[in-house]
Amino acid sequence: MSVPVTVVTGFLGAGKTTFINRLLDQANGRRIAAIVNDFGAINIDAGLIATRTEDVIGLENGCICCSLQGDLLRTIKNLLSRPETFDQILIEASGVADPAGIVQALMDPVLWKAVSLNGVIAVVDVADCSDTPARLQDQLWRAQVANADYLAFSKADGIDLKALTATLKTFGKSLIVDLSRDAFPAEVLIGGGPEREYDTGRGLVTSDRFVTVEGQWPSTVPMAKFQGAIQRLSPQLVRAKGIINFTEQPGKSFVFQLVGKRATLEPLDKHDAISRLVLIGERSHLDAELAQRELATLFMS
Repeated sequence: MSVPVTVVTGFLGAGKTTFINRLLDQANGRRIAAIVNDFGAINIDAGLIATRTEDVIGLENGCICCSLQGDLLRTIKNLLSRPETFDQILIEASGVADPAGIVQALMDPVLWKAVSLNGVIAVVDVADCSDTPARLQDQLWRAQVANADYLAFSKADGIDLKALTATLKTFGKSLIVDLSRDAFPAEVLIGGGPEREYDTGRGLVTSDRFVTVEGQWPSTVPMAKFQGAIQRLSPQLVRAKGIINFTEQPGKSFVFQLVGKRATLEPLDKHDAISRLVLIGERSHLDAELAQRELATLFMS
């Protein structure tokens, strides 16, 4: 019997990791492996998912829709060769990935005998679409939505969904779940998947327009210094995320998330001795050398 594979896609900062953690929390005894792709060399998301399942594999330094397709195939084949069996495999695509490339990889004739594509779920950040109306015309965002079988709204509290829902229905999606109110239907995840042909013949929307700057340090940083650096860099960023240790909070670690103009800082459930930060921006807007200098001085005493 083939192992069902579910692909979770969505734009940078849409809430894919949070969504996958919710799926793992409702596993009900099923053994689920998670493959997490991060665009940069530091995989923040894999660490945040590892608290929910032991079977987490991070793929970093590229995008599995294109440059890491071979790594994805090898990873799945290695999972299937383990003595233990899995009930499902979840793949979290990078926020810069066109899911059509992942579907292409999963159509590998040898692999296809052992796995079945159970569906592609696009997580749609409602707040981002509201704050950034141009997002609805973004070529990558549209590719992610168009190539999904199901849509899941995130960060929708207090936002009128009528206009966005109407727009998304023009893509022909039959299932749209508001995650602020409802759990994603378990029967969709464990069922036979959608009956449709995937268009894998078109050209992919590539990740070339994005660049990452990142760093990690075995030290703490004063909160005011960190806030100042982020305020200087944020106008150039599409996304930032990290695990940060502050001088004022010894023995505690915090998860930092920035999407557009929205930033959050939440306690991590365990202390991590290494601070790490990933910045993502468009090549035309992010001064990578300046950002690298900011990171180089951030954790200096």
